[in-house]
Amino acid sequence: MKNFVSICAVTLALATPAYAEDETGPSLMEQGAELFFEGLRQEMEPALEDLLGLADQFGPAMQSFFEEMGPALAELASEIQDWSAYEAPEILPNGDIIIRKKPPVSEDTPEPEIAPDQSEDLPEGATDI
Repeated sequence: MKNFVSICAVTLALATPAYAEDETGPSLMEQGAELFFEGLRQEMEPALEDLLGLADQFGPAMQSFFEEMGPALAELASEIQDWSAYEAPEILPNGDIIIRKKPPVSEDTPEPEIAPDQSEDLPEGATDI
């Protein structure tokens, strides 16, 4: 979609000066732009119809989900101040979801060291990926 907007902006920018030169009718640039946009609309139409169909299909389900879970999610969000202090959620085989808190990092915690055999193989300024 971002590329579409960029293409439209460039096409219009190129078509505008051509129109100013010839006021007797649409210029070749304008005609080309019109044909381009018409072809693009025809190509995008099936995808947009599919998107609208998905919105119609999932819209009621999402609305009921937010009606039921909205207050619980709002309460959870008000209790958690810093989301970066938690690990990514983990789904257990029984369906439970666990969100673990990351271990606290203190100044006393030593930095992990690179094994000597790894650091000797790297030339100066190189990074091992």
